[in-house]
Amino acid sequence: MGSGVGMTAPQRYQVEHETRYAYAAPVSQSWQLARLTPRNLPWQTLLSHALQVDPPPNERHDAADSFGNLVTHFAVHGAHQLLRVRMHCSVEVAMRPAPKPLPGGEAWEAVRDRLRRDPLLDDLVPARMSEPTALVPLSAAAHAYAAVSLVPGRDWFGAVSDLMHRVHADFEFEPGATTVSTSVDEVLHQRRGVCQDFAHLMLACLRAHGLAGRYVSGYLLTQPPPGEPRLLGVDASHAWVAAYSPHHGWVEFDPTNDQLADQRYITLAWGADFADVVPLRGVILGGGAQEMAVSVSVVPAR
Repeated sequence: MGSGVGMTAPQRYQVEHETRYAYAAPVSQSWQLARLTPRNLPWQTLLSHALQVDPPPNERHDAADSFGNLVTHFAVHGAHQLLRVRMHCSVEVAMRPAPKPLPGGEAWEAVRDRLRRDPLLDDLVPARMSEPTALVPLSAAAHAYAAVSLVPGRDWFGAVSDLMHRVHADFEFEPGATTVSTSVDEVLHQRRGVCQDFAHLMLACLRAHGLAGRYVSGYLLTQPPPGEPRLLGVDASHAWVAAYSPHHGWVEFDPTNDQLADQRYITLAWGADFADVVPLRGVILGGGAQEMAVSVSVVPAR
């Protein structure tokens, strides 16, 4: 991945995200939650958004979850063997605030201790994001792995950056090597996975040492090889980590690509782990076996 240097003016993107479920037998009832509305942030503006469901839902409403993500609740009560959910949006992304150097730095232990001493920082969000979860439990192996970066007295930003560099260098990106249920310890053992695994691993490392981090889902503009055209539908959802210090606020680290998030990163949702940001999840009656297909396109708007 390139660094994105030169992107200074806000960049507009057209994003399409389509999920199709094909069922072997008719589904009589379907209740679904869709987290498919990009967030409005100081550096990101949602210009337009449409979420189309086929067959048309009998019930539908939007509500924010506890993390501030907009969730579309919908239900289909008629028999169907295909469910298609298509999101199309236009979003504008400006430069994120650059991390500001702190004269003399701030040791990562000082950040940890301040989180413990003042849990009300940022409305309790960092305190909440330093706790273990079902998908990111406390891990002795993650603690040991992170200790190489989180050496005593090291500056917080330098330590977290080094952790990101090491995850990128030590682990191989290999689609299909893991599933949504693969544990952090399994990823540490086999040294391969995908962006979701690397985000969970980095969160486990931070939280094992009392630091705060949250799971961020969204989209990343990918570039084709030189001379090759961009193909629609070949992009994918992406995941990265936002880590917190009182001085820097939330800084977004991408261990998969070994870089800070920039204008190519479109934020969809965030939470404590992947379970909080699943794009589409629900409950059905009937259906039998099912096949899911996901297509994503991220295209810069002219």
